[in-house]
This record gives sequence, structure tokens and C-alpha cells, in this order.
Amino acid sequence: MPEPFITTVVGSMPKPPWLYHQKPLDSKGFDHHYTGSDWALTGDPLRDAQDDAVRLSVYDQETAGVRIISDGEQRRKSYLTHITSQLDGFDYENRAEKWIRDGRRLAQVGRCTGPVVWLGPMLVDDLRFLLTNTTSPVKVTLPGPMTVVDSTYDDYYGSEQELAMAVADAINKEAKALDALGPAVIQFDEPVFSRYPEKVADWGIEALDRCADGLRAQTAVHVCYSYTIPGVERPIKPSYPQILAELEKSTIDQLALEFQAPQLDPALLELCPSKTVIFGCIDNANSEIEDSQAIAQRLLAAAEHHDPEKLQAAPDCGLVLLSQATARAKLSALFRGTQIARDRLADPRGRAHGPHHD
Repeated sequence: MPEPFITTVVGSMPKPPWLYHQKPLDSKGFDHHYTGSDWALTGDPLRDAQDDAVRLSVYDQETAGVRIISDGEQRRKSYLTHITSQLDGFDYENRAEKWIRDGRRLAQVGRCTGPVVWLGPMLVDDLRFLLTNTTSPVKVTLPGPMTVVDSTYDDYYGSEQELAMAVADAINKEAKALDALGPAVIQFDEPVFSRYPEKVADWGIEALDRCADGLRAQTAVHVCYSYTIPGVERPIKPSYPQILAELEKSTIDQLALEFQAPQLDPALLELCPSKTVIFGCIDNANSEIEDSQAIAQRLLAAAEHHDPEKLQAAPDCGLVLLSQATARAKLSALFRGTQIARDRLADPRGRAHGPHHD
């Protein structure tokens, strides 16, 4: 039987300062493509340092009790442009200005100037390296089509849906190349699903399913409200009822969902009963370390509305913007919380009445 509350991550982990000069999201010169930040090294020393950073990320996750791990996306400046910039059809030299995330902010984005085409493996070597440095099940992440459409300027297709399907076909080719190596999970990141529930229903699910077509690994989609940026509003659009109902119809196996920061009602999980839910119970934007008892309570509340054997525990989103020490402490708190929740689930009397003393 599957174990309830298995721990995992959404994807990214903080990069060591000896690898990467990370500027805050609100700093001058920072844009959607992370050009305000840069690698601390170049050439072979950079590749060696990235290898070491992946090893450290693996160690940090496993030491903190994370069961299904990633490489921490240590080789990527951006979860999205690391992939899209390697696809034919996108121009990142001559960017366009565009309002993204349902008008949340104005960004300099890459332009789609021709057919989107997969030119060959992008992450296969990265995944192979990760698999040789751990015995844990691993997850590998790719950007989802709707988020790519929202994060680029279309100068070619003239239709968001057509661009999305072309992106989905290219992403599917990469996913199949990764799948051949045997990862446990291939995840597609679709933070913008929360912003455009109507588009999710119209063509978002179709594009997502196209990404996952023919894969043997478990497939996941990550949905959140995007990173918290100082001085920029982060409206929590009440879109989960609609998008969870749509995702329930999808072929995707797992839904990685932000729940902690917006304090969403776990009763929403009744809308996706067939899916494994990767339940966000760590705030990735707040440096305060969560209380393990509170994490356990959130997980047990979720288990009242969803099969606990289909519940995994994770941060809301990637942890890249936190310090390494904070990320480690948060993941450790997550693990302790799952232990408490699992024990209470096995002995409901302990949850209701506390320990008994004869």
C-alpha cells in the first residue's frame, strides 16, 4: 500500500553563493529572465561547480527527509527560459515588452519568431548525472505550454492555442527523451493555470495532456500563484474550483498545488479525487520556519477530503529564493510534520486526546 504524506519538492532549491550571484526579485536590473543574476564562474569551472551544487542539493534534500528529490535546478537561471531558449523558434536577443500573469506585471520576454521545434535533448545529461548521484526516486521538471505562451511574445502563430500546441509537441519530445532514463516523475510547471481558468478549460488541459502523451513515468503538473515579489500585488484569484475540476479530467497523475501561503480550503481536494495531490504546506516566500505540528494539522485536514495515500507533502513552490539554511530548515520541518501526521492518522485517539498515561 502507498504510504501517506510522502515528502517531495516542487523542483528548485537555493543555489550556493559560490555558484550564483542571486539578486532579489525587486532589485534594479532584474527581469523575468533573471538577467540581474549571473553565474559566479564560466567554462569548465562552472560545469564542475554545477555538478558539486547538484550533489549538495541531493544531500540537503535527502538529509532533510525528502523522499522524491530533484537536482534543485542548479544548472538553470530560470525554470522556463533554460528550456525555451534551447527550442528553435524563440528569439531572446530581441525581446518584447508584455504584460504577463493576467496583468500582474510588465516584463521583457522572448519572442516567438518561427515554428517551435525541439532540436534535441536539453536535460538528458542533467538527469543522467542526478541518477548516478542518488538512489532516491527523482523528479525532473519542464515548463508547461500555457506558462510558456504567457511568458513569451507571439510574432508568428497569431493564436495562443496554436503556439501552445507547438510548444507541447516540443516539450513532449524532451519528456520522452527523459523518460527513457527512468525518472519517477516528470513534472510540467503551469503556474499561470491559476490566473487563466477559462483558458485552462478551453485549451490548457489539451496542451498539458499532449506534453504527457506516451510517458511511462508518473506525470505531474505544478500550479501556484507565482513568486511573491516585493511591491507587486499577488492577488489570489479564486480559480481552484474551476481548474481542479478540469485537471480531474486530464491524463496527469499528480497535481502539485500551492495551499499554504494563500491558506486555501483543503475541501477543494474533493474536486480531484482520482489524482495524487502534492499538497503545498511550506511557504516559499516567507523565511519563518513552519511549525511541524501545524504542518501535521494541515495534512490531516487535507486527509479529511482526499485519500491520504494519494497525498504527498511539499513546499508551495520552488525554494530557490530562500537561503540554503532556511530551505534546509523548512524541509526538515516538513518531514517532522509528515511523521506526526502519519502517526496521528494511524492512531486517531492520539490526535483527539493526546497521549494517555496509565
